[in-house]
Amino acid sequence: MGIARFNLYLLSWLHLMSPRATQLGSAWWTRHVELAMMTCYWTLFGYVLLWRTLPDWTTRVAFVLISHTITMLLHVQITLSHWGMPTADLGPGESFPQRQLRTTMDVDCPAWLDFLHGGLQFQAVHHLFPRVPRHNLRRLQVLVREFCAKTHIEYKCYGFVKGNQIVLSRLEEVAKMVEMLVLCQKDMAETGESGLH
Repeated sequence: MGIARFNLYLLSWLHLMSPRATQLGSAWWTRHVELAMMTCYWTLFGYVLLWRTLPDWTTRVAFVLISHTITMLLHVQITLSHWGMPTADLGPGESFPQRQLRTTMDVDCPAWLDFLHGGLQFQAVHHLFPRVPRHNLRRLQVLVREFCAKTHIEYKCYGFVKGNQIVLSRLEEVAKMVEMLVLCQKDMAETGESGLH
């Protein structure tokens, strides 16, 4: 997870350069803004900071690896909040709050750890109210809990260890599905039977 941000860099550029990013309808302008902002980031971080400020390649590589590894907790936090939850689209019968609370979980931690988590431990609350500043998310969580109690929508909030257990069990389920697909593919290759008639 210490180098996960490199994957996010790559995926961001691949998405913005893909044909799908040009098919945004009335939001066409967002692609250009994102490209401009990413160019600004790489100009400041890559050129001004790394290339112009740091003296040699050893220092540059060490700085990038250390600065990216320090944020590892945030990458684990994003993984906890999303990877352990189902992502199926249940259609128009599912309300916005139901979908957000079904597909994300919050991580329970004491208030003094909020700084380390960067507000990412309130991922379900953030998905419901994306424009609320992170310093207000803990107070908003109380209101979300009350809303969920009144509407009987399940609000998932687990400790760090339990959250990791949920993610690992979900990854195990996916691995078993992949294993089954591989076995089916091998059987079809050996027998020539697809089982589709």
